Amino acid sequence: MNYGSQFLWVVYPYLMLTVFLVGHIYRYKTDQLSWTAKSSEFLEKKQLRLGSMLFHIGIFLVLGGHLVGLLVPKWALENMGVTEELYHKGAVYGGGLVGIVTLAGIAILLFRRVTVTRVRVTSSISDILVAVLLLIVIGMGVYNTLGYNLLVGEYDYRETIAPWIRGLLTFTPNPSLMDGAPLFFKMHVIFSFAIFGIWPFTRLVHVWSFPIEYFRRSYIVYRSRNPEKVFHVK
Repeated sequence: MNYGSQFLWVVYPYLMLTVFLVGHIYRYKTDQLSWTAKSSEFLEKKQLRLGSMLFHIGIFLVLGGHLVGLLVPKWALENMGVTEELYHKGAVYGGGLVGIVTLAGIAILLFRRVTVTRVRVTSSISDILVAVLLLIVIGMGVYNTLGYNLLVGEYDYRETIAPWIRGLLTFTPNPSLMDGAPLFFKMHVIFSFAIFGIWPFTRLVHVWSFPIEYFRRSYIVYRSRNPEKVFHVK
């Protein structure tokens, strides 16, 4: 038995997922007041608006692509008419473009956080750590999607990484599937699970708190001393 492989591809993922689950429950029960992402829009708007738009649009598309690529078996897509060639082109060019957009977004947000003084002094260590980890994971993803496939050669992760992921979810992991994966694909997976591990203790928890009530809330009316000026704010 290869104990290193067993740890990396069985013990470590389950450890990070356990911390992810238990950590969320613990934080919600003990520290609900911090269950939010502190807004820094009033400190700097221009870079935030651009970076946030690129990142959030990109990350939703990236996650959607990952769900299809990792959770839907290759044979199922082929039965629906998605051939190997068609999937490969969509993953490389479509996924690559979306990855670049997402990478640009997180790069702008991280640059803003460390270079804008007012934003930097109000940032916690976890804020910086999350942005750095996301930059690493997304950067590796872009390399794996574009760089490796275009410069090194095709690698079909649906025959190795995807069944390994599905094995984790069904509690039948096969670590040997990961042994032959290229290094940067392995690193992408390892850093991705690291994000799951720190998630409950960072601003990322705000992902689960969608402000539904906001859309039904009445406008707040602000009146200036000049009776002709009235402001309506959500």
